[in-house]
Amino acid sequence: MLCKEQGITVLGLNAIFDILVIGKLNVLEMVRKVLRKDKSLENTGVLRTEGLLFRMSLLALGGAGVLYVRWKIMGTGPPAFTEVDNPASFASSMLVRAVNYNYYYSLNAWLLLCPWWLCFDWSMGCIPLIKSAGDWRAVALAALWFCLIGLIRQALCSEDSHERRILTLGLGFLIIPFLPASNLFFRVGFVVAERVLYLPSAGYCMLLTFGFGVLSKHTKKKKLIAAFVLGILFINTLRCVIRSGAWRSEEQLFRSALSVCPLNAKVHYNVGKNLADKGNQTAAIRYYREAVRLNPKYVHAMNNLGNILKERNELQEAEELLSLAVQIQPDFAAAWMNLGIVQNSLKRFQAAEQSYRTAIKHRRKYPDCYYNLGRLYADLNRHVDALNAWRNATVLKPEHSLAWNNMIILLDNTGNLAQAEAVGREALELIPNDHSLMFSLANVLGKSQKYKESEALFLKAIKAHPNTASYHGNLAVLYHRWGHLDLAKKHYEISLRLDPMASGTKENYGLLRRKLEQMQKKNV
Repeated sequence: MLCKEQGITVLGLNAIFDILVIGKLNVLEMVRKVLRKDKSLENTGVLRTEGLLFRMSLLALGGAGVLYVRWKIMGTGPPAFTEVDNPASFASSMLVRAVNYNYYYSLNAWLLLCPWWLCFDWSMGCIPLIKSAGDWRAVALAALWFCLIGLIRQALCSEDSHERRILTLGLGFLIIPFLPASNLFFRVGFVVAERVLYLPSAGYCMLLTFGFGVLSKHTKKKKLIAAFVLGILFINTLRCVIRSGAWRSEEQLFRSALSVCPLNAKVHYNVGKNLADKGNQTAAIRYYREAVRLNPKYVHAMNNLGNILKERNELQEAEELLSLAVQIQPDFAAAWMNLGIVQNSLKRFQAAEQSYRTAIKHRRKYPDCYYNLGRLYADLNRHVDALNAWRNATVLKPEHSLAWNNMIILLDNTGNLAQAEAVGREALELIPNDHSLMFSLANVLGKSQKYKESEALFLKAIKAHPNTASYHGNLAVLYHRWGHLDLAKKHYEISLRLDPMASGTKENYGLLRRKLEQMQKKNV
């Protein structure tokens, strides 16, 4: 139960096992006495079992205690779900809700019988609602209840007491753990979830095994039945291996869902996100667009698509998508921030500032938004505001390297070398292995003529990232100022080898070569 609420139903299973197996309750006699309104239940087998009442009380108290602890931790309010999570629960007609809930039950039963259609998420239009009597899927409801009523009748009315106990126990193990996912007591945030079938599968296996046992008693072809059982075990084992393979990577898992739930916007969104994380933006855009087409109110897909379009400099469409996302969900802080970034790129600075402020209003502790707000102020030459915004980012997230770096660079560029040095040292105390901070502070120390300390930081940064041309180029400038011309020449050449197009390094290298040539002439 610490992982999933469904775990608490194990207490109910314990109670059923105790009553039926340990207490040997005579279900048929109990039903008959209830129907005859006979209050003498001493022969039903319940009252004869010593300690049963104590054990049931213990289970009830334990369950109540665990629920109380959970409510103290999680709060008593129910989670907020949306229509896309569980469309049937939002249907206005009670009949439509009941029909679709029962269809979901039949789908769960089918997944136990034939676990072929497996999907990590069944929401967002994966299973369209049944809204008319002519929908062929209504047959599944009839089949489910036909089987359940048959099993319940046999469990209650069989003359064989052992058979009654096995069937009742199997049905209890099948139904009770599923009750929290049934929508009967409260709305759940999913349509079908394969995880909720884990505990009910114990009851299913019990009923299936009992069924094969009964079948083998009434036929002479026992080898055929044995072969059939072994075949089922083999096929399910194979299916388990295949499905486990799909869970080994996000890409395999998400793509496996496309054939099962092609109408599920979340499946397309996850495939797109996985592709975007791998750098395949063109394919990611295609899947994000399909997710938005399937669910025109899917704000997360709009946000991610807007981000990619922003990176590809398709700013107008990015702004339209992000504006629509915040219009649909006004408290979507990440979309407000991304909208601000796009508006900043479009030179619409006032609108960008307003978007950043709205994002911070909806998410007070948002260091990335403060960082981007600082960049906006820096572009507008509002240096004090920029420094304050970046300082807020580092207070909320002390390891925010970009905010620290921008503070050092801005203070360096405005001539506040002492303040830049203090900020750089503070940053390196918090993030001692950040090579970009070492580089920025080394530049400041070099301008302050603290050559030895600056050199040590440059060399540490180069050790961490030896193929960064600017690190070698700026170290060469330090040596150039310091008078270590041979070392300066060496690092200029390394920098130009890594980045031949660096104009500043070329110019400085040219100056150094002319100086070295002049020194050689003087020596001659």
